[in-house]
Amino acid sequence: MDMQQLLAAAQQMQEQLMSAQQELAETEVQGTSGGGLVTAAVNGQGELVDLTIAPAAIDPADLDETAQTIADLVLAAVRDAYRAAGDLQQQKMGPLAGGMGGLGGLGLPGS
Repeated sequence: MDMQQLLAAAQQMQEQLMSAQQELAETEVQGTSGGGLVTAAVNGQGELVDLTIAPAAIDPADLDETAQTIADLVLAAVRDAYRAAGDLQQQKMGPLAGGMGGLGGLGLPGS
């Protein structure tokens, strides 16, 4: 592989990476807890973009207990959403990371 081909391959990989990053930024995934009482939405970059708490999650007769329960449900939903975002990142970016590893056989510094 000559230098021109190497530079063209690197440019193509950079374009694919930028495209995947843009797609991640525009994609939202959800996590839920409490059987759907709490739903958290994050984008593919891991930014929390929405949080919904169903009215059924609130017990007006026991506000102290309800507050703790809601806090636990929010944490669980957000963690579930982050896990889904991580899965999405792996799905979108994994093949690109594998492609970068393929350059190791070219004898480049650091490979």
